[in-house]
Amino acid sequence: MNDAGRRHIGTAERRHRLALRQRLAGAARAGSPEEIADSLVALHGTDPAAVHLAVGARLADATKTVGETERALYEDGALVRMHGMRHTVFVFPTGLTAVVHASTGRTVAARERARLLKNMAAAGAPDAAWLTEVEESALAALARRGQATAAELARDEPRLKEQYVYAAGKSYEGVHTVSTHLLRVLGVEGKVVRGRPLGSWTSSQFRWAPAPDHPELDPGEAQAELLRRWLTACGPATEDDLKWWTGWRVTEVRRALTAIGAEAVSLDEGTGYVVSGDTGPVAGPAEPWAALLPALDPTAMGWQQRDWYLAPELRPMLFDRSGNVGPTVWWNGRVVGGWAQRADGEIVWRILDDEGLGPEAESAIAAEAERLASWVGTARITPRFRTPLERELSA
Repeated sequence: MNDAGRRHIGTAERRHRLALRQRLAGAARAGSPEEIADSLVALHGTDPAAVHLAVGARLADATKTVGETERALYEDGALVRMHGMRHTVFVFPTGLTAVVHASTGRTVAARERARLLKNMAAAGAPDAAWLTEVEESALAALARRGQATAAELARDEPRLKEQYVYAAGKSYEGVHTVSTHLLRVLGVEGKVVRGRPLGSWTSSQFRWAPAPDHPELDPGEAQAELLRRWLTACGPATEDDLKWWTGWRVTEVRRALTAIGAEAVSLDEGTGYVVSGDTGPVAGPAEPWAALLPALDPTAMGWQQRDWYLAPELRPMLFDRSGNVGPTVWWNGRVVGGWAQRADGEIVWRILDDEGLGPEAESAIAAEAERLASWVGTARITPRFRTPLERELSA
């Protein structure tokens, strides 16, 4: 206990929790993509290949990664790719759609719609009433088609092809098409989601689909539920971690912590929080473990304060200038290096932090690289956000 009477949770135990709750240790791996998404709450979906790679790293049988992830996303509809925290695209359990929309989407949606209307008005483009007509027509066309690209919707509703000049006279002036920005606004508003890609699972071009039906929840209650789920998977976490991950104001974070009865604990960084009843010690996995996680993996990006699992000196090689993490190599709960795929398909990796590593670690990491290569097959993976080490290894 510390001076305030709070239990101290140190780095070793935080890594134990990460191994088990993030489904990374061998015995903790899951049987399906649904189990993984439910455990992690959200998988980053901005980089299309990252979803499958994050699932594959956590499936007990990695050979099922592509087929099972495609089934969950596009056949059973158990998972959905939609806008969520910080105006970012994630893959969520479909049952969480209402919670995500009410807790994070509404405020951003109002701002994005206002921005679109302001930019159109500044360019002399049609007004809000016109945009509403186009929107309703486009949504009706999407409902008829089930899934469609922006180009297909524009054939049904030609006004989607209307163009306007954005930021006239500025250095970043450009010609924008209504469909591009309207569909993004509809996504943030929870009216449309990303459907099947146009190509393989590595493709970055997606069709659009109607969003799953969901009730309109009270924002405060939805925020409490989202935070409860995330703390269950990622606790303990600091207030700064919570504010960063959700994109909320600090007052919203504190209100949600109070609503769920979160308990304060002591961390090396200061005060952290766990869900009620989760202050007890957590034993580590029975066996040591290694993992190769993709760019934007939810574990590597899960906390704002990362020193307990990622040494600061590794960041320049593993992150891009915007703070997006690249592919990482893990050993027993900490990042020790990075990996990449070369043009011929070979998975290559490099250790950047060899403290405490020995032959056992290198053997386990090599086995994970072979495991990854075995199911990726002929697919070629280039992260959307390139990092120095990934570029160097893949060259």
